[in-house]
Amino acid sequence: MDIPQVIYKTEALIAEDIDAYLEAHQHKSMLRFITCGSVDDGKSTLIGRLLYDSQMIFEDQLEALEADSKKVGTQGQEIDFALLVDGLAAEREQGITIDVAYRFFATEKRKFIVADTPGHEQYTRNMVTGASTADLAVILIDARLGILTQTRRHSYLANLIGIKNIVLAVNKMDLAGYDQGVFDQIVSDYSAFADEIGIESFVAIPISGLAGDNITNRSDNMPWYDGPTLVQHLEDVEVSVTANQSKPFRMPVQWVNRPNLDFRGFSGQISAGIVKPGDAIRVLPSGKTSRIRKIVTMDGNLDQAVAGQSVTLTFDEEIDCSRGDVIVTADDPPQVADQFESTIVWMDEDELLPGRSYWMKIGTQMVSASIQSPKYQININNLAQLATKTLNLNDIGVAELSTDRPIVFESYTDSRDLGGYILIDKMTNRTVAAGTLHFALRRSQNVHWQDVDIDRAAHAQQKGQAPKIVWFTGLSGSGKSTIANMVEKRLFALGKHSFLLDGDNVRHGLNKDLGFTDADRVENIRRIGEVAKLMTDAGLIVLTAFISPFRAERDLVRSMVGPDEFVEIFVDTPLAVAEERDVKGLYKKARAGELKNFTGIDSDYEVPKNPEMRIDTTNLSPEEAAELIVDTIVGSWSYTI
Repeated sequence: MDIPQVIYKTEALIAEDIDAYLEAHQHKSMLRFITCGSVDDGKSTLIGRLLYDSQMIFEDQLEALEADSKKVGTQGQEIDFALLVDGLAAEREQGITIDVAYRFFATEKRKFIVADTPGHEQYTRNMVTGASTADLAVILIDARLGILTQTRRHSYLANLIGIKNIVLAVNKMDLAGYDQGVFDQIVSDYSAFADEIGIESFVAIPISGLAGDNITNRSDNMPWYDGPTLVQHLEDVEVSVTANQSKPFRMPVQWVNRPNLDFRGFSGQISAGIVKPGDAIRVLPSGKTSRIRKIVTMDGNLDQAVAGQSVTLTFDEEIDCSRGDVIVTADDPPQVADQFESTIVWMDEDELLPGRSYWMKIGTQMVSASIQSPKYQININNLAQLATKTLNLNDIGVAELSTDRPIVFESYTDSRDLGGYILIDKMTNRTVAAGTLHFALRRSQNVHWQDVDIDRAAHAQQKGQAPKIVWFTGLSGSGKSTIANMVEKRLFALGKHSFLLDGDNVRHGLNKDLGFTDADRVENIRRIGEVAKLMTDAGLIVLTAFISPFRAERDLVRSMVGPDEFVEIFVDTPLAVAEERDVKGLYKKARAGELKNFTGIDSDYEVPKNPEMRIDTTNLSPEEAAELIVDTIVGSWSYTI
């Protein structure tokens, strides 16, 4: 096998003085970049070439590369550089990248961490992961194919995520005959698209990752190109390490450091600005103020700390501060709000359910968040704004988002740390979306909670009972409404103040605009939860009888009032038994295809995992079930001071 000639200059200092080399290497600047683009544009091959030419391959790796190239390579008897990066078996078998592969290499001028991101549309979420920490993006284009959908998608996402340095690498120029006309046409087409999505500038370089043209040395095959090689540009591109230091001070708190009774500090990584002892600071969202007493590190106290450093701060005055809070400069704080406009990249195979509660992680803050139906979805090919009610895998849309409590934020254009977030499914712990905050909605600033003199506790004391939500859930025909009705009759006889919310009755008024899709079911339960909470504020015992098929929404209602005031009763009736009863004839219609999205037939029911009570209606009559419920939890109805 012919091994390509190594054309990158070896650092002679390694052999002459290893200590001096290590010292110089330690102080080199670091550039993090990604390679992205469509399938088979040559991303992995390009990175493999960079690793090879920068002497970052050990002899045993080279031997393994030669053997693998013969066995599973795509270049005949030549070295397949992509195999240096494509580590998964499935990647080697298919000749594609699936996962994000991070690689390190260095030149005489700079150190690099490069993320090789997948080209397939189904792995777009992996590309977002790689781009989230990158300073530069290399967008590869196959010279034979030109701009493709994934080229547009990845360019849009790179710009959305805030990557300002874009390199358009027109690859496989050897297969296009090194034709300048091909290169110029692609650059012209990309320039038009870049203008549309707001990319202010980019550097275009004609290359061949496999042949090494314009990678580390200028290509003799393209004398018409007089710009920098790819490595030259990566070495020289300006990445301002001090840009964040010029911004107002921000430090999300990761940990309250309390090793003993005499020390209490707040640890985290400074995301922006500079801080010194004596500086006036503010803790958000509480707004309490103090001054910095000390900046503590493992290596001793500092006179100053800057963006990028991890430190522990102590205050002159003891004020409340905990994980998730943000320590900021007192006279220029970021905003605090609970409703926003946001761009969302949906990354899960299950579609977005508007109204569903997801975990939202933004910096060190973790809150519950829900998304309204998107204002529009963005068509990557022509940037048209398309009407939509949801988002599917890899869709990009703009929607309004609300959180269960105010969070500290800045626009993503001003701060990646306080403007970028991810959404996590509460049931599966999957990351389902990534997003950027644009601005707070005006109503989030104008609407405030009004304190009242007759509060929840006063209502409860007047009625002599503890407010509760007793949530009956189960399949249609399980007997929920019947049992709930009997429970309320017994409560009434005991002198309790209660109200029964029934699924069918509510859909005649409050929720008459909702259908039975998953999204509508989510919104149905969200509204019921809000109404039930208001009723408990009035001191009532609220009984609800809803199928409520999804655990996430039942848990959402539980979180509204707290675990002590929510009683989940699972009316457990097998599907066959419920279908046999079929009092309303709904199962018959569903089986005949006349009733779509019917729970138990063509829509899922998620069984409660840990309900407070389980009622087996195959062994208990409705009367017996009602008696059991009242007898079991009758003590919890009583108000106690």
